[in-house]
Amino acid sequence: MDFTLFIPTLNEIEGMKAILPRIRREWFVQILVVDANSPDGTAEYSRSQGCDVLIQKRKGLRHAFIEGWPLIRGDAVVTLSPDGNCRPEDIPPLLDKMREGYDMVIASRYFGGVKSEDDDATTAFGNWMFTRAINLLHGGHYTDAMGIFRAYRTSLFSELDLHKDQSYRTEKWFGTVLGVEPLLSIRAARRRLKIGEVLGYEPKRIAGERKLQVWRWGAAYMAQVLCDRFWWR
Repeated sequence: MDFTLFIPTLNEIEGMKAILPRIRREWFVQILVVDANSPDGTAEYSRSQGCDVLIQKRKGLRHAFIEGWPLIRGDAVVTLSPDGNCRPEDIPPLLDKMREGYDMVIASRYFGGVKSEDDDATTAFGNWMFTRAINLLHGGHYTDAMGIFRAYRTSLFSELDLHKDQSYRTEKWFGTVLGVEPLLSIRAARRRLKIGEVLGYEPKRIAGERKLQVWRWGAAYMAQVLCDRFWWR
């Protein structure tokens, strides 16, 4: 199994300089950076380090995935945030678990006694609430259904219709653009795919501002959790 590392970026030059040197290139056949027109030199630095770089055309995190996915060369992909929340040292357990035949493996921030150092009371409660709702309504067994740090078969993106705009219709109700991870977790659980978790301790971010829109995203994600039970077959 060949792996691509997928990194969406927006003004993450400091984080990229901190994490890229810690990533061993033999782990991946490709490191793909999809950059949202960062003015801080993120794209230029990534190219100088041998990464494939795509400048996304549409704003929003999920558009980075949709536009970048056709360029992925690996059979499976590892997605991570470049702000320091995802430790490169936790990548090998993800790869090893995937090689055991899993469809998706999550570096869980709440598995096996680990915790997130970047959580505040609001995000900790939100992650617990959404994970619990996905488990109850869609048959999941997650400890962390929301995090970006995970590995999965590249083909899942199209198999689960994550590339289709209509899959994110709740965005319009709240005037925002969502990420793909909650819907990926929902639909993987409903398909009864082989899903595993490994320890994914989350340190505080190195740099950059948190881009999470707590209330808008929270409302839109909850609507997605509830409505996808009826929309998607």
